[in-house]
Amino acid sequence: MNICMVGEGAFAHKHLDALARIEGVEVASIVGGVAEHTQAVAGKYGIPHWTMDLDEGLGQPGVEAAILASPTPLHAWQAELVMHAGKHVLIEIPMADSFVSAERVIEIQRSTGLIAMVNHVRRFNPSHQWVHRRIQAGELQLQHLVAETFFFRRTNINALGQPRSWTDHLLWHHACHTVDLFQYQTGDLAEDVQILQGPPHPELGIAMDMSIGLTSPSGAVCTLSLSFNNDGPLGTFFRYICDNGTWIARYDDLVDGRQQPIDVSGVDVSMDGVELADREFIAAIREDREPNASVAQCRGAMWTLDRLQRCLPYGS
Repeated sequence: MNICMVGEGAFAHKHLDALARIEGVEVASIVGGVAEHTQAVAGKYGIPHWTMDLDEGLGQPGVEAAILASPTPLHAWQAELVMHAGKHVLIEIPMADSFVSAERVIEIQRSTGLIAMVNHVRRFNPSHQWVHRRIQAGELQLQHLVAETFFFRRTNINALGQPRSWTDHLLWHHACHTVDLFQYQTGDLAEDVQILQGPPHPELGIAMDMSIGLTSPSGAVCTLSLSFNNDGPLGTFFRYICDNGTWIARYDDLVDGRQQPIDVSGVDVSMDGVELADREFIAAIREDREPNASVAQCRGAMWTLDRLQRCLPYGS
């Protein structure tokens, strides 16, 4: 299967590393935003074609699908272009930066019948899979999901130390992970939503600190704290407080409430959540089935983000 990679930043690297471990998959082209960086990534990974034009990348011989690891504001229209070209698409989160745009992506998927999936990687991390399976089996009941999303990002620089052409967003990017995960683990849309945010950064124009609260119809609570001001351990950490135990997920790793490691090495074929998501995307294409984290399944996360956005003061 030939893939077109769209984007040359940090997450494109994660996908390229993951795809290299999946049998029968080749990256035929990479489409970037900065020519120098795109050419360098193509050389590093042995990708035979690179370009700055998405149509050109999709038109390379044998390309069946694209993975969008491009800036958030480009996700929706690029996904539409990919599907209109008759190609399957995996979109990095969020699938769009508004609910209206997400609805359009979902409608195009329905009309074309192509595979369209969002990389909600938390669904695939072995740590979260371990918890999900026990909830599904009735062994656990989630009472409170406490999540911390902390970065130190006071300048517009990406994870590779390169200048960004766009501005990241705590709500429409980072909160999207936890909102989808909470609704995935509880099996319900959030019933009540609350949000608070700090003042906007004078140059970036975005809130640097945010607090989000959600409740599910079953009574489960989600508390999410986000900051771009945190000078300390970076990333997102999840504490599952359940009826008969507590577990803490740090990406693909899991410990119990007393910091004792839980062996999740047998949960899936890999310990890399990005690889597992890519494998699901490719398997869904080959088997002609709806993938876990299809755009339709992820509509609820976008709807909840829209509700949260509407709770903020006008203009935020």
